[in-house]
Amino acid sequence: MARRNPLRRELSLLEQTFPRGHSQFQITSANMDEVTCVFVGPPRFRIQCNISVDYPATKPYWFADGDQTDVVVASILEELTSLPDSPHPILSCANVLISRLCEMFGYAKPDCCSTLLQQFPVSDRDGEMEDEEDEDEPEEDDEDDEDDNVGLDGIEDHSDNDTVDSGCGLDSDSRATLERVKISTRDEYVKGTVSGSVQASDRLMKDLRDIYRSAGHKDGMFSVELVEDNLYEWMIRLKQVDPDSPLYGDLKKLKEKENKDYIQLSMTFSESFPFAPPFVRVIYPVLTGGYVLNGGAVCMELLTPQGWSSAYSLEAVILQIAATLVKGKARIQFGTSNSCYSLHRAQQAFRSLVEIHVKNGWYTPPKQDG
Repeated sequence: MARRNPLRRELSLLEQTFPRGHSQFQITSANMDEVTCVFVGPPRFRIQCNISVDYPATKPYWFADGDQTDVVVASILEELTSLPDSPHPILSCANVLISRLCEMFGYAKPDCCSTLLQQFPVSDRDGEMEDEEDEDEPEEDDEDDEDDNVGLDGIEDHSDNDTVDSGCGLDSDSRATLERVKISTRDEYVKGTVSGSVQASDRLMKDLRDIYRSAGHKDGMFSVELVEDNLYEWMIRLKQVDPDSPLYGDLKKLKEKENKDYIQLSMTFSESFPFAPPFVRVIYPVLTGGYVLNGGAVCMELLTPQGWSSAYSLEAVILQIAATLVKGKARIQFGTSNSCYSLHRAQQAFRSLVEIHVKNGWYTPPKQDG
């Protein structure tokens, strides 16, 4: 555990520098796997950082929580992924993040940002000496070990008690799912048979937990299930759409005809997630319009390599897909077999779409069209 002691000190320094009472930027919770912070603003943004188990060899990745992702904020968070290597990536990223947010929204940069990195020893020698001292304090290490049990090593609910997150606990079914996935994924890593990556698995566990805690999931707007507890293959049911849309009426009719009142999506991830977008396609029912391609692939710039950002949360992506279907005037094709939808056709249509838009760009509709 000594090798991770520098991270503990980095997190402690962040919390001391930007406590909950700070006027511009606040660290609301921090542990060995994630940091939650709030840019006070206005505008107010809640931002999260996911820390990989091999930090600092792998940089942390930052993303806006829930549906709060703003274009400007997303661009800043994307910028953090390309920062030069640093002995203390958390501190370097926090410094750039705060500076860029203040610059973008017209605030003075906090004075403490300039001295943040200077307060931490940068030499490997200093780090090694401090690690040796920490090894003589087993009781403190034992306490900190509890913080390591997040992500693939645990699923404790580290709620930061911020108003944005109040009341978003996990129900028993969600906890059971996360526990099963945690155990199976950890076993795969031990056996060396895992098909994904540590970074992708950590982020997917984080996003899945946040979705289970979200109001959209609790209120029945959508649901998420894993295919055979596979963290890289999600089945999503969109259950609520704009009540003023034709699609809403079609879903009510579908309920009468087939006793199903949802649109089912498949969302699959590669080991490059969150730096590569998921692949999304409609499974059921057959839709026309709504930017749904042959085979069921969903046509959205956000889901292409050119339009994707690692800052996007999967909850926000799901809500955006639902909005896109309505905006594109999607309708259910009653009496049409969904055998016309297949993974091969969807992938082929999506590849063609991406090639076309790489050459010609994306069409931006007039503002009055939404």
